[in-house]
Amino acid sequence: MTIFVIGLIAIAVLYVLLGICKEKYSLDGRVKERLTWRRNKRQWFALCGLVVIGAACMSSVPTGHTGIVTTFGKVENYTYEAGVHFKLPWQEVVRMDNRNQKGSLQMSCFSSDIQEVDVDYSINYQIEKSNAQTIYRSIGVDYYDTVMVPRIQEAVKSVIAQYTADELVERRDELSSKIMELLVEDLATYNIEVVSTAVENIDFTDAFTAAVEAKQVAAQNKLQAQIAQEQATMEESASADRKVIAAEAAAETQKIEAEAEAEVRRIEADAAEYAGQKDAAINDALAGSLTEALLQYYLIEGWDGKLPETYVGDEGALSILDIAALAEQAAQSADPIPAE
Repeated sequence: MTIFVIGLIAIAVLYVLLGICKEKYSLDGRVKERLTWRRNKRQWFALCGLVVIGAACMSSVPTGHTGIVTTFGKVENYTYEAGVHFKLPWQEVVRMDNRNQKGSLQMSCFSSDIQEVDVDYSINYQIEKSNAQTIYRSIGVDYYDTVMVPRIQEAVKSVIAQYTADELVERRDELSSKIMELLVEDLATYNIEVVSTAVENIDFTDAFTAAVEAKQVAAQNKLQAQIAQEQATMEESASADRKVIAAEAAAETQKIEAEAEAEVRRIEADAAEYAGQKDAAINDALAGSLTEALLQYYLIEGWDGKLPETYVGDEGALSILDIAALAEQAAQSADPIPAE
């Protein structure tokens, strides 16, 4: 609208200025000049102001934006896509950004145990083309500062107040998720889409930071002591287990050796019994097959042609010479007494 007015003013001013010219006239016999205004060909140059008016009737919408058309401040029921568009000189086109945008906030909060916490929070958001007109009509182009900033601060502070300072450090991912859930639900009522959020930094007071560091050092020392104790216990247990295993192995070895020895003895006894049974069977077989003639044959076959030097009888063991003397004596005693 402003450019259109400037164009009209430019045309009127040029038309008037280009109509002014010098005119000669005679006065008391002398020729003089004076300024006068009249129409002339130069006044056609005043139409150059139409270029300014034409520029006021054109509007461009960049990529990733939606053009909201207003007539004397009233929002029209149509929008412009990206590109160059013709509009009436008294209309304006407000550009609403539909791209993914990022906002960052720094705020001071308090945990549930009344510890002061400085938080750096960021949010990525965007608006849909279909919602751009509604957002502009109900909120305006400054919807981030008007709506989003207060809602973000409220969500972050309310969630942080649910955790102690120690929990804020340990459960940072959970903290970010809860804040995002609140913002997604809250900002959806204003047709604003939350893409992602992040708790970029959490800072505590120097006193609390020193206390946390001391606590962590103590916890680390305790953990190291526990690990050393557990390691010593495990080593002792392993040593005892090794001894038990060695004793069990020795006992098992002795048992196996005893069983093996008993098995060997049993096998030997079985073998001896079998051998005795075999010899008895052989002897029985031989006894059944021996005859007087066969025995006489074996005796003859086994005699080496020498007479024995001794003889065992009822009177004990006697030499062959003694046997011969006894035989001669017996013969003499058996002779009859001669007759006289």
